[in-house]
Amino acid sequence: MNVEAVQQYQHRTVLLDEAVDALLLEGDRANGMYIDGTFGRGGHSRKILERLGVDGRLLAFDKDTQAIANAATIADKRFDIVHDSFATLSTALAARGIAQVNGVLLDLGISSPQVDDATRGFSFRADGPLDMRMDTTRGMSAAEWLATETEQKIEKVIREYGEERFAFQIAKAIVAGRAVQPISSTRQLAEIVARAVKTREKGKDPATRTFQAIRIFINQELEELEVVLSEAYRHLAPHGRLVVISFHSLEDRIVKQFMAGKANVPQPDRRLPIRAVDLPQPEMKLIARVKPSAAEISANPRARSAVMRIAERLPAAGAAS
Repeated sequence: MNVEAVQQYQHRTVLLDEAVDALLLEGDRANGMYIDGTFGRGGHSRKILERLGVDGRLLAFDKDTQAIANAATIADKRFDIVHDSFATLSTALAARGIAQVNGVLLDLGISSPQVDDATRGFSFRADGPLDMRMDTTRGMSAAEWLATETEQKIEKVIREYGEERFAFQIAKAIVAGRAVQPISSTRQLAEIVARAVKTREKGKDPATRTFQAIRIFINQELEELEVVLSEAYRHLAPHGRLVVISFHSLEDRIVKQFMAGKANVPQPDRRLPIRAVDLPQPEMKLIARVKPSAAEISANPRARSAVMRIAERLPAAGAAS
């Protein structure tokens, strides 16, 4: 991929300083091992590298070939990138002989360059091929999926991943539309949805939820998020930080429930004769929930839905901290 093509579409990293601050890159920790699970255009990775010590290391992941091309411009021996999903975290660490990491940062969702590049098929605002794959070198495109999937499954995906109340009508319209001609462009799909959705939310395109749903499904975003949260926790060293930025309620719900499940451990009946030292102990500490500032939202409206959650792995009971 030509580097000029990669840089054609600009991206503003959301919660840049706040996310890197949350990793606590200071003192001995600056020489630790860190993960950037979503390199994107490298905003967070470059900021982490600025603060890493000479012995620190950063391993990044991304499925997007344009992101990988952008990462190739970073000439730093402390940095390495994997062209794959962050769900392959454990495999990548094992291949490098790494057992523990001091911090994991996940900036979820889709980047501005992916939305703005009509050839990627993510946007309903500009016409382009209906692709929607983060990694265009593998997997089924949105057009291929819509051409063969059942109406019932299309409805289920749009309802569950898009939280769309008109999922039945949209799925029915898609199946009827593909019987006339293949649905191969973003404009075709957006127009089909617009005709099927009779009422519109103020200020929101009727295709918004459908495009979100199909993108999430095609890229298995929620399934991979559940995998990486468990893998990240497994590899976090004591006091290691997990920092996750979400952009819609489905992602944030998964992150919130995961962190809360590690922090709020069910306790037995207080009437039982159990010593305090033997009670189940929390495995993580919830640090903060952070939203972008008004100034950041004003400068970058796409930041308005972002939510960053921070949690820290606690040492095992009886272990030295």
